[in-house]
Amino acid sequence: MLLSAGHARVSAGTSAGGGHGALGRLFEIIQILRAAPAPVRAEDLAQTLEVSKRTIYRDIAALQMMRTPVEGEAGIGYVLRTGYDLPPLNFDAEEIEALHVGLAMLVRTGDTELQQAAKRVSRKIKDVHAAADWLQVAPWGAPQDDPDKGCVSVALLRQAVRASQKLRISYLSNSGAMSQRVLRPLGLIYHVDTILLAAWCELRGGFRHFRTGQIHAVDVLDEAFCSEAQVLRGLWLQQEGSTYVHCV
Repeated sequence: MLLSAGHARVSAGTSAGGGHGALGRLFEIIQILRAAPAPVRAEDLAQTLEVSKRTIYRDIAALQMMRTPVEGEAGIGYVLRTGYDLPPLNFDAEEIEALHVGLAMLVRTGDTELQQAAKRVSRKIKDVHAAADWLQVAPWGAPQDDPDKGCVSVALLRQAVRASQKLRISYLSNSGAMSQRVLRPLGLIYHVDTILLAAWCELRGGFRHFRTGQIHAVDVLDEAFCSEAQVLRGLWLQQEGSTYVHCV
């Protein structure tokens, strides 16, 4: 059985390497089982969550040890006993509306994986709060980071920032010149019509901003700069001052 979008399907890039982790995966299993009209097999859960069946069996056992009412067995499928629910999210009406608008505005970023994450969060909010369909956001904004069109995945850049991992990129300047750069990525800046990667550029020996749509190739290098990342990011933020609205 293939799981449909209504079963809280996790998109590509959200496996262990994409930032979900074990706890996030347990939550997704609960969401999938809650929405499923019939028992869900381990192989279907594994395909949806992009992990092995063995991992699913471990996760099911972990949920059962936590007294989550998951019933079933290997080869038949698993169900969540009727009536089980997750603790409600304690937000007031204004906070819920802020979340709806903020999550919807991520459609403008062109960051595919971030948009998929926003959809998952929205589903979780709607599970315990009324929908706010009267709040709408225009979809125009930065172009999608579609690999089929030769675009670099913004999710890969975000992962490199989180891990303080050096990047080698091929970059096309506004003048049409192509250059090879080794970067220490420090942050991402989301504008209405583009995304900028902020980084220490080893070629220029200073902080530079790179339009993600003009990065034509990227390699994640084995070399990390964890010991320098906090200092470099602090210097970059100090240089930029209050130019940008930072996430809090």
